[in-house]
Amino acid sequence: MRKQSGFTLIELMIVVAIIGVLAATAVPQYQEYVVKTQVARVMGEVSVLQSSVELCMLEGRGNTDCFFDWGSSNLLGADSIELQDGLTVNIDLANSTAEINAAFGANAATAIAESVLIWQRSENGVWSCATDVRDHYRPAGCNGVVSEEG
Repeated sequence: MRKQSGFTLIELMIVVAIIGVLAATAVPQYQEYVVKTQVARVMGEVSVLQSSVELCMLEGRGNTDCFFDWGSSNLLGADSIELQDGLTVNIDLANSTAEINAAFGANAATAIAESVLIWQRSENGVWSCATDVRDHYRPAGCNGVVSEEG
């Protein structure tokens, strides 16, 4: 009798089934991670504009007179020299408030493609973050919720 070596068809099918089950659970988890990372990234990238807004407010400049130090993000809108599509800044000098509004689009994941993230400055100079992404995508530092009305 000759000793056989190798795996049987059943053993190979079991291994393939196990790999399939692992892949079926890993891919959705990875996609969730990507969405969370994109929201956190936009939150951080857009928060850089707070310094420019504060400087403009201290100098008494409004939206049109303000130079925004902005590089560009491929998760928002198209590239431009100043603020790109999907990103707006509103400075209210009379009330000492400001708002930085980032609309997800371009290369953002489909789960957040129609969402917004807003940094708001109160009259006391305190910045707060709000977004309308689902709760499990929301970064820890962005606790506010954007209402349906805006």
